[in-house]
Amino acid sequence: MSHPHTADEHHTHNAAHGSLRSHLIGYALSLVLTFLSFGAVMGRVLTPRAGLALIVALCVTQLLVQLVFFLHLGPRKGQRGNTAIFACTVFLIAIVVSGSLWVMHNANLNMMPMQSMPAGAGAGR
Repeated sequence: MSHPHTADEHHTHNAAHGSLRSHLIGYALSLVLTFLSFGAVMGRVLTPRAGLALIVALCVTQLLVQLVFFLHLGPRKGQRGNTAIFACTVFLIAIVVSGSLWVMHNANLNMMPMQSMPAGAGAGR
């Protein structure tokens, strides 16, 4: 048996998943950011360091655009659950990655091979 939805529930459900207008805005912003990144690399008008900084800034901006317009993360009532789950996931991934890098760094420092001794240097004793 199906559950009848009220018009308010239907509007809230669609608002949480975005409208055609918001998807088109997100798509247009993503295209603009992609073309800006491509132009920054292919135009070679910036120094390598400035180009890298611009690419990283455009990358983070595009990540935020996609999180808001396509994954519908944000502070609004219908999006809070998704945003909280996403934040916890990012936090756990950061813990795993940073912990793994820390363990690998310490293992590298503590397991360095000993300096090789020249052949016969210890034989005369």
